[in-house]
Amino acid sequence: MNTTQYLAEIIKELNRSVDLISNDEAEKLVNGILESKKIFVAGAGRSGFMAKSFAMRMMHMGIDAYVIGETVTPNFEEDDILIIGSGSGETKSLISMVKKARNIGGTIAAVTIFPESTIGQLADITVKLPGSPKDQSEGDYKTIQPMGSLFEQTLLLLCDAIILRFMEKKGLDTTKMYGKHANLE
Repeated sequence: MNTTQYLAEIIKELNRSVDLISNDEAEKLVNGILESKKIFVAGAGRSGFMAKSFAMRMMHMGIDAYVIGETVTPNFEEDDILIIGSGSGETKSLISMVKKARNIGGTIAAVTIFPESTIGQLADITVKLPGSPKDQSEGDYKTIQPMGSLFEQTLLLLCDAIILRFMEKKGLDTTKMYGKHANLE
């Protein structure tokens, strides 16, 4: 296959993924975010990059959204939500964050391939995404892509869809959001 054929296959995989995501689970996440005072996101590796991009878009909407581990991240409190993106749901550093957030009394949301994972079991809200874990030894979804690429791409697209849902619920458009875009660069 050539490069554009691979691209076409990736898009086909993402199209198939949409039908495997529960709208009810996604709406619970949307509502959980809307009901929270501050939103915190975390993920490891590429999942973490997807979480960061989600926090950035929420900031553009005027939502207090933060990335765990950044120097300007405030403290997590009872009225806040922590959203974890983890394909396996077993990343040790993320489990530690979830346990701390649980002890504080905030809401935990997990976006994962495995809702039965440690993080999935600790979460108040779980959104199951299709995909294969990094080693591709488990999971019921086959992909031509390496490691967790399909999960990470689906995570990014789900987050973008959640942003569109927020825009709809809050009556925002791109022009209003652009006013919050960085302007000192």
